[in-house]
Amino acid sequence: MLPQRLKKAVTDNPKKLGNLIDLVNLPSTLREFVGQSQISRLGCFMRVWSYIKTNNLQDPKNKNVVNCDDKLKSILLGKQRVELVELPSLIKLHFPKEPK
Repeated sequence: MLPQRLKKAVTDNPKKLGNLIDLVNLPSTLREFVGQSQISRLGCFMRVWSYIKTNNLQDPKNKNVVNCDDKLKSILLGKQRVELVELPSLIKLHFPKEPK
């Protein structure tokens, strides 16, 4: 069963959900990080988030900020620190744009 917000997003714009869950061939930097040649944008975000939690990269004083290690910096445009709200847009940059 889908959460109410996700149900509304799917019914309002089903193509938007498709962009999140469609498998995509990854560029080399992201492929090395994720360890797969194809993954969905949502799956990639979940892998990055899992990596952040596993390696305890959230700032202890401000949990909305991630302190990037070298491996994470390689996929997040070389940034030292990233706010959590920026994370999806930085990951999205690695995925090809959909033709209209």
